[in-house]
Amino acid sequence: MRVLASFVVLLALSTLISVVVVRQLLMVRTGERVDDSLTQEVEEFRRLARLGVDPRTGRPFGTDVRALLDVSLARNVPGEDQAFFTFLDGRPYRASSSAPVRRRLLARIRQLARTHRPVRGQVETSAGPARYLAAPVLIEGEPRGVFVVSVFLRGERQEVSEAVRVSAGVSLAVLLLAGLLAYLVTGRVLAPLRALTDATRSITESGLSRRIAVRGNDEVAELGRTFNGMLDGLEAAFASQKDFIRDAGHELRTPITIIRGHLELLGDDPQERRETVALVTDELDRMSRFVSDLSLLAKAERPDFLNPETMELEQFTEELLTKARAMADRDWRLTTVGRGRLRADRQRLTQAVMNLVDNAVRVTADRDPIELGSAVVEGEVRMWVRDSGPGVADEDQERIFERYARGRNGRAPSGGSGLGLAIVSGIIAAHEGRVELDSRLGEGATFTCVIPLEPASRVTA
Repeated sequence: MRVLASFVVLLALSTLISVVVVRQLLMVRTGERVDDSLTQEVEEFRRLARLGVDPRTGRPFGTDVRALLDVSLARNVPGEDQAFFTFLDGRPYRASSSAPVRRRLLARIRQLARTHRPVRGQVETSAGPARYLAAPVLIEGEPRGVFVVSVFLRGERQEVSEAVRVSAGVSLAVLLLAGLLAYLVTGRVLAPLRALTDATRSITESGLSRRIAVRGNDEVAELGRTFNGMLDGLEAAFASQKDFIRDAGHELRTPITIIRGHLELLGDDPQERRETVALVTDELDRMSRFVSDLSLLAKAERPDFLNPETMELEQFTEELLTKARAMADRDWRLTTVGRGRLRADRQRLTQAVMNLVDNAVRVTADRDPIELGSAVVEGEVRMWVRDSGPGVADEDQERIFERYARGRNGRAPSGGSGLGLAIVSGIIAAHEGRVELDSRLGEGATFTCVIPLEPASRVTA
């Protein structure tokens, strides 16, 4: 309502100013038109005095001022609110006007009877203002007669007033219509703000799914999109927090139960104590690894999860092979090495590939072959780990990237938390990439991390 009131007040003020300005302009134009009419009548009188002839004698008027004034009055028929006066030898002579007009105006212009030069002016009468123009007739430098044409401004001003009233009425109608349209438009424009307010009031930790319907490309629409993006982030953060709590409760319950059970049954036998301490320590280590993995998955959804740097793919691939060889006694093979530069977080990317290597080690035996490689294909970096293990069934290939998922064929043996491939997927997704799996039962599996190259330095391997 404040926006609408401001608009209506501004529009009303501008309408009032425009009406006043229009009235003033019309008054000025009316005065100019009247002055032009007076000038035209006087010019015609002067032309008659110079070039005209007396119709009674057929000769120029010469010094016969009376005849000139008579002919001039005879040829000029006064219009409405118009009057012609003549003076002869300093006295009123004849006039062409109605008796009331003549009486009202004659007393005001008597001083013009002996003027030596044209005189223009305006006088006030009981019938309103009147403009006049007097033209003397000079004989040997002396005024023998004066011709005066006058116009009352009342009729002209009434026309102006009528035009202003019509204009004011139209402006008022436009103001009302504009106010109505402004009310509708303002309500429509501010509707997203009301929706934003309602959505903000309705948002709780357990209800972040509401979004604002956004239409158009203006500032309000951009605000709605920004707010929806903020809600997406909040919803993801709360979902991650809930997952963390649920996952922690799910996975920590078993080791806590084991630890509690063994401590409650702990006896005085030294050997039993050593076995119990070893078991408890192992369970605590597993709990620590699990909490670290959960923390990493939660951080993977944050915008500051990565610290990217530009690095050489060839050197990075060789580093991965060196680290893989230290993990287990396998037949490690480097099949292909890509060349080029990529922009990625070295530590996170190493962690993802090492998780794949760890999975490959778990499903293979000593001296079994495991292949590593990298390549640059169509602007993407591809890094893979290929094992010779039992493979992954087709129905499990999508599911194993979820948290705690294990293949039906025992793809993730005991000792794993079930979070390794979820961590790989989260790290690669943070790099705006994807993880591909190519596997058949009994023929091993190939996990490939695909991430984009640095845009300015795409080099084909």
